[in-house]
Amino acid sequence: MDICSRTLKIKWFCPAEDAMEKVGFTDPVDGETVEFYVLEQTKINGYNYILVTEDEDGDCDCYIMKETIESDGESTYDMVEDDTELNVLAKVFAEMMDDVEII
Repeated sequence: MDICSRTLKIKWFCPAEDAMEKVGFTDPVDGETVEFYVLEQTKINGYNYILVTEDEDGDCDCYIMKETIESDGESTYDMVEDDTELNVLAKVFAEMMDDVEII
């Protein structure tokens, strides 16, 4: 599954005793489910954003996802693809996490 057209590289350290929240997302097109570990979350200008990764530890790709509330009240998350929004959010998440280097 192609989960994102935009990927940020992240370097972080997660001690084994720290359990990260794992969230599953379903692709509405093909019904395939992908699971992510949630590294951090924030709310900016009324929008919820999460920083997620597929691997629990080591150097890995991460993705910034933005929550959208549908007309029926259901929440969906989409990958942030706008370069300006992505750059701002990458800086915010890097400041929130001391042991992260976003490349």
